[in-house]
Amino acid sequence: MDTQTIEILGRNRLIEELLMAELEVAIPQRDRGIDLIAYVELASVTSTFAAVPIQMKASSMRAFSLDSKYARISNLILAFVWGVRAPEHSQTFALTYSEALDIAKAMKWTETASWREGKYSTSSPTPELCSLLEPFKMSPVAWRKKVASVSNVTL
Repeated sequence: MDTQTIEILGRNRLIEELLMAELEVAIPQRDRGIDLIAYVELASVTSTFAAVPIQMKASSMRAFSLDSKYARISNLILAFVWGVRAPEHSQTFALTYSEALDIAKAMKWTETASWREGKYSTSSPTPELCSLLEPFKMSPVAWRKKVASVSNVTL
């Protein structure tokens, strides 16, 4: 399966997860570091609109990466969609850049030559990395909480 197909499957999986969380989804027309925008219009006396940009990394198996270029995008969520070839086994993890950087530091990736060039990636997550990612595993409830916390609203 080629990388474009994996990206399409990952994006569709991510859209499905966001819709199941009762969030709305917009797809930017141009690729400028944001793959999707998750948003919600809050029903209240005065309507509030909350939106967060998402950069998706899809993988047929499991992969995790961090690129320093994403630090510049305010409120960005990095979504890692694993196992897109087998939807029944797929998992999604969602982190802010800061949360992902904390994991990179804990894994000592920020001390590598690769990180000095601005990025680090692995296609073989260790048990330690998987353990660090576990709190960021997404479900409909987790997606709503993540979007609310990143956008500083109460859903």
